[in-house]
Amino acid sequence: MQYADITGWGKYTPPARLTNDDLATFIDTSDEWISSRTGIKERRISHINTAHMAALAGKQALARAGIDADDIDLIIVATCTPDNLVPNTASKVQQLLSTNNSACFDLSSACTGFIYALQNATAQIRMGMVKKALVIGAERMSWFVNWSVRDTAVLFGDGAGAVVLEATDIECGLLEAKLGCDSNAREILNIVNFGTDMDRYENPPGPLQIDFNGQDIFKRAVRSMGKATETVMANTNLAVSDVDLLVPHQANLRIIETLQHKLKLSDEQCMVNIQKYGNTSAATVPIALCEAVEQGKINPGNNIMSAAFGAGLTWGACYIKWGDRVTAVNDYTQQEQQCEQSAKELLSVAIKHCLQ
Repeated sequence: MQYADITGWGKYTPPARLTNDDLATFIDTSDEWISSRTGIKERRISHINTAHMAALAGKQALARAGIDADDIDLIIVATCTPDNLVPNTASKVQQLLSTNNSACFDLSSACTGFIYALQNATAQIRMGMVKKALVIGAERMSWFVNWSVRDTAVLFGDGAGAVVLEATDIECGLLEAKLGCDSNAREILNIVNFGTDMDRYENPPGPLQIDFNGQDIFKRAVRSMGKATETVMANTNLAVSDVDLLVPHQANLRIIETLQHKLKLSDEQCMVNIQKYGNTSAATVPIALCEAVEQGKINPGNNIMSAAFGAGLTWGACYIKWGDRVTAVNDYTQQEQQCEQSAKELLSVAIKHCLQ
């Protein structure tokens, strides 16, 4: 039987930091207000588009796996902030990687997108249709944000994370997943008047509106992520003591802590980096997974659980049995990280229009 080993990992986190104190200069908020409610201290604002962030994360993952882009059979980009709808962002990533050998498609499941994409790529490898895949979660969430609305402006950031999957006979990689969607409540997390729903002639678009029912989202996120995780653990006969690390979606520290306590996991068993990046939607799980490897939190043979919840309302959890590789074969220095502007300078036009 074929399995899909994770042999490479990479991330791109833009250099421009937007701190809570920065936000307080143009929104009625404070570092204490944001930190106490979300756990976020700062987030990154990108000066490059989604495809470029995805490609940089992908290049690092490929280098760490020690393979060339030409070896990849499949590229999946999980994103709800694509550069274009036609053609897809994954084809741009392929172009930036200087290869034409892979199948490419985007996957839109919001914050759960990376887990959806990881399951899809793993299934294709296990069926023998693909030998090597590049799975990326990449988001430029700052493009959606209305900077005059405090409740949502403080939450989101930009970034990308990626993994390389390779076919192997050794039992490792994603071994179980439970995915779903609660579409009856999709309106509680919704970007209004966007896409072909928008009347683009009679009502020219201005700042986007994000409908966001925080209390309802919190309850549903904890319930759905917890239930999915428990289902995956039951299906694989995993006990809490067997879990080496939980890598949850980084949306809100309170959600993470509630899920952690629900599963009776210690602080050492839970990966948290929301304080640095905020909610980067489909990019949170791969960025956190990448940093967990970089920080030595993942060892060969570790049992890793991941769970996420997003607009739709999509939800999911998965069990990853880590393979042997925890040290990069090579590495990639991201020269494109350089940016001369601050986060506020990058956002100056958007802030001006939103505050009018």
